[in-house]
Amino acid sequence: MNKILIVDDEPNILLSLEFLFKKEGFRVFIARDGEEAMGIIKENHPELVILDIMMPKVDGYEVCRHIKENIEGVKVVFLTAKSKQQDVQKGMNLGADLYLTKPFSNKDLVSKVKSLMN
Repeated sequence: MNKILIVDDEPNILLSLEFLFKKEGFRVFIARDGEEAMGIIKENHPELVILDIMMPKVDGYEVCRHIKENIEGVKVVFLTAKSKQQDVQKGMNLGADLYLTKPFSNKDLVSKVKSLMN
């Protein structure tokens, strides 16, 4: 079973994505901030992380940097309201595998996540 971690400080997004990906057959972990996310990554070794950028404690950029520098093979998908070209470029330069902006299509997100994991 594919394991994913969803990281977002917005409870509605977090819970709806958790439900969506569980329904699609994924084993889902959730975190409400970057600090919690890094602990879950260390303990549970997800194959993919869906990551917001603007979060308390540790932002998504720092979580992505940590993943790409320390853990091999984990895919990172930014899912964020930050849509300026410089934000996209920063995320991709940190090693993100995909950068999507909110609002988003659930169908499109699931499709792209499945594609990254194959």
